[in-house]
Order: sequence, then C-alpha cells, then structure tokens
Amino acid sequence: MKTTTWLVAACLAASLPAHAQVFKPIEVKDQELAQLRGKYVMPGRIISFGIVMSSTWQNAAGDRIGATTTLQVQQNVIKPQFYVSMTGENGSGNAPGRGNGLVNGGAGLVNTTQGVTQSVRAAGDNNSAYNDVAINVREASQVADAGVPQGQVLAAGTTLSTSNNAGTLSVSNSGSGIQMAIQANNNQGQSLQRLADGGLLQATTLLGGSNAVSNLTQLNVVLRDNLPSAGALNCNLDQLKGLRVSGY
Repeated sequence: MKTTTWLVAACLAASLPAHAQVFKPIEVKDQELAQLRGKYVMPGRIISFGIVMSSTWQNAAGDRIGATTTLQVQQNVIKPQFYVSMTGENGSGNAPGRGNGLVNGGAGLVNTTQGVTQSVRAAGDNNSAYNDVAINVREASQVADAGVPQGQVLAAGTTLSTSNNAGTLSVSNSGSGIQMAIQANNNQGQSLQRLADGGLLQATTLLGGSNAVSNLTQLNVVLRDNLPSAGALNCNLDQLKGLRVSGY
C-alpha cells in the first residue's frame, strides 16, 4: 500500500471516538479492491430490513390463488422468521377448458442461471404475466414497531400448501432459500418464484388462455438518518488538509 494511503487511514483512525480506536488500518490487496462496487453503509446505520414475496394466479373463471411471504428484521427482533399468508377465492364455478398449449425450450432457466432471472413462456391467448423486483431504500430516525407478524411461521425445512379451483400453491423453506410454486388446474400452466443461493428466479409458463399471473419481490431497507454533524465532518477534513504541507 502506498505511503499516502497509510497516512490517510491513520488520520481517519485518529479522528474516531475513543471507543472506536480498536479499528486499525490494514492493507487491502489489489485483488480485493478490484471486487468492490458502489458505496458503503456502516452496519449500525441499518435499522430495518425486510423481504416481501408474493405470487398470484387467476384463471378465466375468476378463480384466484396466491400467497405472500414476509421477513422483517429490526433491532428488537431476536429471531428472524418468514411468515406466510395465503389467499384464494373461487370465481364463477365454470372451470376453464383444458390448456393444450405446448412450450419448447427455456426450461434450463430454472436451475442453471445466476443472479436475477425472469422468464415468461406463453402458448395460449389473452394471458398476462408480470414479474417485478423492487428495492426500496429510505431514511428515518426510527421505525415503528411492526407488531405481531401476520400469517403462519415458515420454519426451515417446512412446506405450507393450499389449493382451490384455481390450482395448488406451495411455499417452502429449504433452509437456504424460499420458494413459491403454483400449479394451475386444467393444465393452464405453472409459476415459480425462488429466492436462494444469492439469486432470484421468477418464471411463468402459460399453456391455457385468459390467465393473469403475478410474481413480485420487494427488498425494503431503512437507514438511520442521524448522520455525523457538520462540525465533525469539518474536523476530519481539517486533519486531512494538514497532509498538504508534506506534499501529499
């Protein structure tokens, strides 16, 4: 590491409060620096983190099935848990005709891709499919207590399921990720949403007609807004200015 970098690190360390002096500058290898992206956030500034996943399927008869999975982590949460709320309603009672569509290709997207994968394969008419991922970051001085979470606890290694005229829905927790799967009745198709192994998958296959499918995932982060005062920041800058007399 260059002498300039060492001096800057030492100066910043000297400006920290007494209880933070345990942090000492260490050399970071070039290979590690090459992997850094974006801005940093100190762990103590994150006061709330949450995940909301929802999947729904509605067929031509108005039969609807869906579920929402939530995880909320706050400072007062001792053991984070996933909670599942399932919904469903039967429509007109006239079951749609059997889907006779045929989809070729694309099946490999389910198990061979990394990162965020969104797929819609359709072999029917008048269908709509919606995949969306949202990341919401805001600042606040505090977060209101979320209270008692709604729904059933989804413990690691368990699966919750339900069914109605629209189809069968299952939500599972493998321990390394969450999966929401819908198998529509009468061969209308299926949808899958999975958050696991550092990636997110949203996939829908439509084999019938007039179906409406939705897969949504939201990541919600709340950052503490009490940033360092202007005086503290100026103090740090004044110490850095002292390096100029040495030619750095």
